[in-house]
Amino acid sequence: MKIYSIGGYNEVGKNMTAIDLGEDVILFDCGFFLPPIVELENSERAYTEKKLRAIGAVPSDMLLDKLNLREKVRAIIPSHAHLDHIGAIPFLGHRYNAEVIGTPFTIEVLKTLLKDENIHLKNKLRVVQPNSFCYVQGKNKRYKVDFINITHSTIHCSLIALHTPEGIILYANDFKLDNNPTMGKKPNYEKLKEIGKEGVKVLIVDSLYSGDQRKTASEKIAKTLLEEVLLTTNNENAGLIITTFSSHIARLKSIVEFGKKLNRKIVFLGRSLNKYVGAATRVDMCPFRKDIEIATYRKQLESKLKQINKKREEYLVVCTGHQGEPGSILDRLSRNKLPFQFNKADHIIFSSSVIPAPSNIENREKLDMRLRKRGTRLFNNIHVSGHAGREDLRDFLNLLNPENIIPSHGSHDKIGPMVDLAKELGYKPKNIHLIDNQQKLNF
Repeated sequence: MKIYSIGGYNEVGKNMTAIDLGEDVILFDCGFFLPPIVELENSERAYTEKKLRAIGAVPSDMLLDKLNLREKVRAIIPSHAHLDHIGAIPFLGHRYNAEVIGTPFTIEVLKTLLKDENIHLKNKLRVVQPNSFCYVQGKNKRYKVDFINITHSTIHCSLIALHTPEGIILYANDFKLDNNPTMGKKPNYEKLKEIGKEGVKVLIVDSLYSGDQRKTASEKIAKTLLEEVLLTTNNENAGLIITTFSSHIARLKSIVEFGKKLNRKIVFLGRSLNKYVGAATRVDMCPFRKDIEIATYRKQLESKLKQINKKREEYLVVCTGHQGEPGSILDRLSRNKLPFQFNKADHIIFSSSVIPAPSNIENREKLDMRLRKRGTRLFNNIHVSGHAGREDLRDFLNLLNPENIIPSHGSHDKIGPMVDLAKELGYKPKNIHLIDNQQKLNF
């Protein structure tokens, strides 16, 4: 068995891993590297495979062509619906005679991306429920694949357990261990114990915060932080604007609950929020849909913002732009490019953290500066991470006892501490594999 690190081992994003089983190849994830995408959106909207490859926004999967492996790919299995895990499928999926298999929300978001880009993929899209399994048919054998429910910052996330003749490969990008999720089920520890006893040959593990000495807090903590800001701060006559990840359905649910307690009309602004809320609604995972209004297109947005500008104390606005992305709703509001003017009493709540990429950090600093000049009140980091900290990872490794560990989902300065953690737990260097993109491991 060979494992190829196509992308996601030198950066946050561009996730893609190939498992070569001889006659058959299975791909995990096929995602965007988002910083160049943000820059591209600022200059031109049209995406093409050629353009995305040129700017380094998609995985460098031509490695599979060089190794004569592309024709052997039997399935593309994304772990969840975030763009750094599924965003490249519409542009690269056509290269493979392989089905795409994912959870209901993941596949529904993928369908939306395909529709937005007016792309028709020949690949079959197959839905598997969380805490269920399927079989992937190879040339001469079939492989069982478990979709083990796990918590993260969107819904229907899975750890993927691929059962091979060489042992189980557990693909764990991305996750946290949240025993009190505000939406959906908690991690399936029983199944993890089961496959741990069966024997995990290789664990490919989200190690982005392996250097942070912490246990990542539950989503219920983020809900409490939101409650503190929204219900115990004087905002009676203020405009209320909240920005968060469009795909964070559980967080959006909490925001709507508190908006209703404030007796405010709740308005979601932007195409991205519409995309994810629509996908959640179609898989029956959006209990708050009837409580919100969504404005997407320019005339809708401008009309609604004119109403909100006149009676801001009656509304709670949710919009995109928490990373300071050029062209996002909050960016345009901060530049006076939409018909809404900030007042000094207005509250802007960032229910998010800045994704640690230089372009995001710079964009967000500029956004904050523009907003402060308006005298608005900024509430930052009303958020908990969707990624496991060092102490979660310690518990995770103890639960599974994998034979081999491959840290993933970041640059080496971020994922390198996983090596030290594994050594603390008694792993020998030969069983810990800190690798770069485009490398091969033999097992």
